[in-house]
Amino acid sequence: MEEQYSINEILNAVDDLQNLTKEKKSKKIIINKTISNNSSDIPSSTLKLIEEAEKTIISKTQSE
Repeated sequence: MEEQYSINEILNAVDDLQNLTKEKKSKKIIINKTISNNSSDIPSSTLKLIEEAEKTIISKTQSE
């Protein structure tokens, strides 16, 4: 069963996929910024753990 798609359908699908990945990245950045803005109530040791976790997450997402 072989499907045939037009060039426009393929290009639209590629654009949709690229937009999805951009949206995911922007949501992650917003989450990281909100954590750092509310740091006045968080103990410094906890902040260090959060920063390490963020670095790990960012490095994993960049490698994908």
